[in-house]
Amino acid sequence: MAGQSSGGAIYFAILGIVTTAFGLADLLVTVSGSEFAYGGLEIPGDLFRGGWGGIIVLFAGLFYLSGIRNFDDIHQFAKVAMGSILIWVVAGSDIFAMISESIPSWNEETGPWFNTLPGFIGAYAPPYAPAVLLLPFSLVVIYYIRKRASGEVGGGNSP
Repeated sequence: MAGQSSGGAIYFAILGIVTTAFGLADLLVTVSGSEFAYGGLEIPGDLFRGGWGGIIVLFAGLFYLSGIRNFDDIHQFAKVAMGSILIWVVAGSDIFAMISESIPSWNEETGPWFNTLPGFIGAYAPPYAPAVLLLPFSLVVIYYIRKRASGEVGGGNSP
């Protein structure tokens, strides 16, 4: 059981470092007033998504890093779960924005109209915002929540 919890702590430590780096990158790009894109990553430079989203992603990383010290303690594990929830909120808003932007289109002859099927599908191609890239990795916390609920990890009643 100690090996499993230390494996989870190592996983979330790495995820915390990457998440914190993405949050800082979001903030730095926003402060510079530009956008950044490299490969499958795109960091928007707008104040709402880059600024507020960057602060939320930064705090998600700090929650991960803060919660790994005693991973079996329910209070510490709650910090890890909160880090994942913060990523889910930002990634969910990014995905909703992607869906909302993929529906309308602009045609020179007719003006605004519904997007074509290839244009609709093409709107979901990379690059993605950092929270969307972190989303699948943050879902691992569900595995640990289920293990904790079944009583396999920790006592759950630690002070």
